[in-house]
Amino acid sequence: MAHIFFIDPIEKLNTKKDSSLLMALNLKKLGNEVYLLFEKDFFVSNSGDYKLDIYSFEGTFKDDGYYIDSFKIARSISYGLTSSDTIHMRIDPPYDSRYQRYLWMLDYLSKTIKLDVLNNPLGIMKYNEKLTAFSLKNHVKSYVGSSLSGAKAFIETQKGLEDFILKPLDLYSGIGVEKVSLSNFDEKFISKCDEFGGAIIVQPFLKEVLNGEYRAIYFDGKNIGTILKVPNEGEFLTNIARGAQFKKANLPDHLENECKNVADKLLKDGVRLLAFDLLGDCITEVNVTCPGLLVEVSYANDKNLAKIIAEGYNI
Repeated sequence: MAHIFFIDPIEKLNTKKDSSLLMALNLKKLGNEVYLLFEKDFFVSNSGDYKLDIYSFEGTFKDDGYYIDSFKIARSISYGLTSSDTIHMRIDPPYDSRYQRYLWMLDYLSKTIKLDVLNNPLGIMKYNEKLTAFSLKNHVKSYVGSSLSGAKAFIETQKGLEDFILKPLDLYSGIGVEKVSLSNFDEKFISKCDEFGGAIIVQPFLKEVLNGEYRAIYFDGKNIGTILKVPNEGEFLTNIARGAQFKKANLPDHLENECKNVADKLLKDGVRLLAFDLLGDCITEVNVTCPGLLVEVSYANDKNLAKIIAEGYNI
């Protein structure tokens, strides 16, 4: 029985604080057989050949127990997958055709070998991280499309607002997010649609973001840790990868309840690990592809979230 983390190339990761590596190290520390799998070695076949090249690894933690001090690949082995194994889908978005192909392939393995894939590929396919949030009771008024006339009609409904946010539907970490004003909206909208090959999101710029945005991590329907991400002075992006500060926080009860309801619903579709972004009274994103910030949330709460998750996967 092995836990196999399907991840991006090591050189693309910030190994000091990568959530996937943190979970892998904690599972290994609990005595599990744990390996890494890279895109270049992943395949499926209906010939009965399920031997993949996977990699063992070594790593140590800093004194705080959350940030990773060192990490290195040890050796590769040819491993035959079985029904007792678990593959952790931890490839970062964008959710493009490449990403979709991997989900189809993982779903095929889950059905033919009967192994577990976490999160469930069909669950990931079913819930777009941004559109899922749009359908909730408390939501940010949003437009998704590439029609300029449709976007302008949406803006007309947002009386008195001068600033808007444009962002792609399938990226992460603030990539492609831009604040625009009414004076240059048309030009920016057309440019953004061209840049991302079609439909984008238009939302009012919410000044509440200057006071911070929550990140809450849920596992098996339970909130295991929350932080408040606060943008730097003069900026509006709350992404820690872009320099935002963070601190321990607790969700207000009404937001906690709404997140719990969503987490319970998605759990029925095999989405065990997810992360919410919340701004003001609204859930703005429901992260199901590769939920991150485990290191930061663990550090802020002085609680090893990866160990909690690893122990849950061990049951």
